[in-house]
Amino acid sequence: MSSGRRGRISDDEINELISKLQALLPESSRRRNASRSSASKLLKETCAYIKSLHREVDDLSERLSGLMSTMDNDSPQAEIIRSLLR
Repeated sequence: MSSGRRGRISDDEINELISKLQALLPESSRRRNASRSSASKLLKETCAYIKSLHREVDDLSERLSGLMSTMDNDSPQAEIIRSLLR
């Protein structure tokens, strides 16, 4: 259904992009034989997954900040954590 116009994406390209996007989602969210009709659902699942990753990063950041605030800045443990964050 490609019109040949510049900037227009073909059905094959859309299907390839959908497959690539599916591969990035956790196994439980993947769907087999994705078709264009499931693209909307896949995009919604991807958005939900990205939001959950943001929440997880925020939670881990808060936990790390709390841990760092209780440590002696000169301790070996604090140095290990700082080296991991570089």
